[in-house]
Amino acid sequence: TLPSPGHPEIYPLVLTTQTQEIFNCRIDEDVTDEKPYKLIKKEDILADFKNRAAVSDFHPVKKIIQEYPGDELLVVHDKDFRYGLNFYLIGTEEGKENYLNHAEVPEEQEEHKEYIPEDLYIYKPPISKPWVSLGSEKEIDEESVKESAKQITYMISRKRSEFGAPVKFSDQNASRVKDSYVECTAYSDKNFIVKQLEKDVGMQVVPKIKDTSTQTRWTYPKNATTQYYPREFSEEEKEIFGQSKPLIDFLNNASISVEIALQQNEIMNTFIDDWKCLAEEEGTFGDKTDIHLKEYQSFTDLHNLTEKMVTCVSWHPTIYGLIAVSVAVRLSFEDRVHFSGKLLLQPSLILFWSFSDPIHPQLMLESPDDIFCFKFCPSDPNIIAGGCINGQIVLWDITAHADRIENIKTGGSRSKKVTLKPMFLLEPDSNKEVMYIRHCAVSSIENGHKKVITDIHWLPDTFEINRMGSVFENRNGICCQLVTCSADCTICFWDIRPQKALEKPVEKKKEESIEIPFDVPSTFLHLDLSWKPLTKIRLSKGDTSLDHCPTKVSLSEDNLLYKAQDKVSAQSKAMKAGEMNLYQSLEGGLGNNLKPIEDFCTKFFVGTEEGGVIYTDWKMERDPETGRLMAKKPVNLYTIHDGAVHTVQRSPFYKDIILTIGGWNLAIWKEGVPIGPLLQSCCAPKRYTAGHWSMTRPGVFYIGREDGYIDIWDLLEKTHEPSQSQNICITMITCIKPWTFSAKQQFIAVADYYGTLHILEIPWTLSHPSANEVSSISYYFEREVKHLEYVEQRKKIREQEKKEMDLELEKKKTKTYQKSKEQMEAELRDDYDSYLELEKNTLINLGLIKMPERMSFMDL
Repeated sequence: TLPSPGHPEIYPLVLTTQTQEIFNCRIDEDVTDEKPYKLIKKEDILADFKNRAAVSDFHPVKKIIQEYPGDELLVVHDKDFRYGLNFYLIGTEEGKENYLNHAEVPEEQEEHKEYIPEDLYIYKPPISKPWVSLGSEKEIDEESVKESAKQITYMISRKRSEFGAPVKFSDQNASRVKDSYVECTAYSDKNFIVKQLEKDVGMQVVPKIKDTSTQTRWTYPKNATTQYYPREFSEEEKEIFGQSKPLIDFLNNASISVEIALQQNEIMNTFIDDWKCLAEEEGTFGDKTDIHLKEYQSFTDLHNLTEKMVTCVSWHPTIYGLIAVSVAVRLSFEDRVHFSGKLLLQPSLILFWSFSDPIHPQLMLESPDDIFCFKFCPSDPNIIAGGCINGQIVLWDITAHADRIENIKTGGSRSKKVTLKPMFLLEPDSNKEVMYIRHCAVSSIENGHKKVITDIHWLPDTFEINRMGSVFENRNGICCQLVTCSADCTICFWDIRPQKALEKPVEKKKEESIEIPFDVPSTFLHLDLSWKPLTKIRLSKGDTSLDHCPTKVSLSEDNLLYKAQDKVSAQSKAMKAGEMNLYQSLEGGLGNNLKPIEDFCTKFFVGTEEGGVIYTDWKMERDPETGRLMAKKPVNLYTIHDGAVHTVQRSPFYKDIILTIGGWNLAIWKEGVPIGPLLQSCCAPKRYTAGHWSMTRPGVFYIGREDGYIDIWDLLEKTHEPSQSQNICITMITCIKPWTFSAKQQFIAVADYYGTLHILEIPWTLSHPSANEVSSISYYFEREVKHLEYVEQRKKIREQEKKEMDLELEKKKTKTYQKSKEQMEAELRDDYDSYLELEKNTLINLGLIKMPERMSFMDL
């Protein structure tokens, strides 16, 4: 302990409570404010050195105490810690006398102190005190971390000329430049090597695996031949087998069947020449192995088809190589409204194309608005009916121009087609007369459809209907009625004959005074702007006030598919109609003496915009509450397609088979089978946009897609996917129409979204049916009907079984079992005995108890 600076005779001390009790210097008891000091004998302190040695609180001043000359040492209580500790020792006699004398304060000073207020604080500046070591620096030194390794100093510098020079950093492979980097490889330091005394090692024996390969090299090529010869029995074996009974029995049994087969010619004719069979029908295009559609010709109007698409295609029923197409502007509804003023200046046309001229249309039929569907009249091909986008029906009569289109050189033979020039070499002939034909009549805007007409059909010439939908015999013998469907959720039946309603004489005079243009025939003048539908049908959705939106219809007596064998009869009908002018002298209205047709099927199929297929009746019935005529509720409604239905078509070979296409799938139905479709395809990779049955093969139909491909389905080959797909154009296909001109030549017309009409020739395999294809496809449909009936029957059986199982479960739940007290105790006792037996066996198996040894009587 060092003396206090300024007072060399004062040595600060720390006296613990135990030391205070030993030397009777306890604070506030032996040492007070009045007497803050204590005189301790030197002998007592030396005795304490002997007893506690270094533990004694006086050990820091041991040398001073031993050299102290007096017998008593003065220890003073430092209440204010002036010297840093709670006590301090005065190490000299002079200091002790000065302190004791100074402690006796004169009375005057005492009195003066009494008047000093106790609350007055007197500032005393702090006095720096020497640091007294109590041994803590040793602990700090032991706990401190010292670096044992010598530090290495690096100095990095660069040339002064490079100071402030611009620096550009880039990636560089260090291995390409010499001395570009220095590798600091790892090395073992002996100072940090730890000897491993114990180590866990796992070992597994693995067989040695070695991959070897050999290659034999022939030093030189060598010709070698091999001769096969039959193995023959020896003479002994021949005698043994010849006398064997199984061989004799087999020959006797088989000889009779072989003789019968030879007689009935059931064995293959080995002398037939297969090569001659392949060369059959040399005049056909391609051969029997060709399965692809061949491009025959294409039509594009260079003047009027700007930004237009083909909406409908129809072959002329009687003239070879003549086809009509309707075109419409490629605009949405909003764009049509926006450009309505500009669209009025562009003509809406139906173009007649001929194989002889791919540039110039032969005829152009004008209409008040874009045509989306049209049909030739089956009774007279010179009469054409079409449906507009604004909901009107338009009628044309091209009888005056029949000679012009009949005398066109069709160029149907292959040799003539070779003389045709490419499209880019054919210049438009400005001198050629363009034949525009104005329409004869349009329907009334107020009483007709309100939206676009999506489908139109002529009713056959065998019957006609009245306002109630009842069927009667056709008294005129020609097609006089139409059926249309529109996006305004209505299906309308129209009659082109004049109505019998009495007209006022004033109106007659006005009608007579109307001047008819010289180029417009007066065939249907009585219908112009006053034509109203005969009856109108709405397909209600049931309880709601909404209606189904029809897109396509198919009647039970749909006679719209002209076959090759009907070509002659159609021509004769057309000549007869042209000579007699049957449509010029039509009787007015429906007669009262019409003969009804019994057992006539008035039901038909309808495809909707929502993807549904409806089977309904066109007969009307009166509402019992209001008395108004209303359509009957649909017989069946199926939601099969995942998009708008654009094809509802009956098979040309089976009247009760219907093909529907919409969205991304197709379905084939059978009329009279309400269970569901006979065939439903899975979703195609691209959306279907058009479809049509084959005219000559009952199991083939064509489907157009939005990516310009045609899927060809052949039910004899595959029923789950198309048999082949072929690319036709680069845009969406809008319409498909096949046509048969002869047994050797068949075409299919494909229209696209850009207004081009492609004529393709159908190959032999897709145009000629097999010998029993009609019966095979019919058998396939019958088999599918039986399959549907079986599935429906199994559903009913499963439902009945489920009901019976539910009843049994309910009976088991309601049934209560009442047992006596003795039975319950016996069951509990048996359960407990079985538990004890199980516990015993378990303990024995675990080895916890030993099996009791059984000694035999002989061991005793």
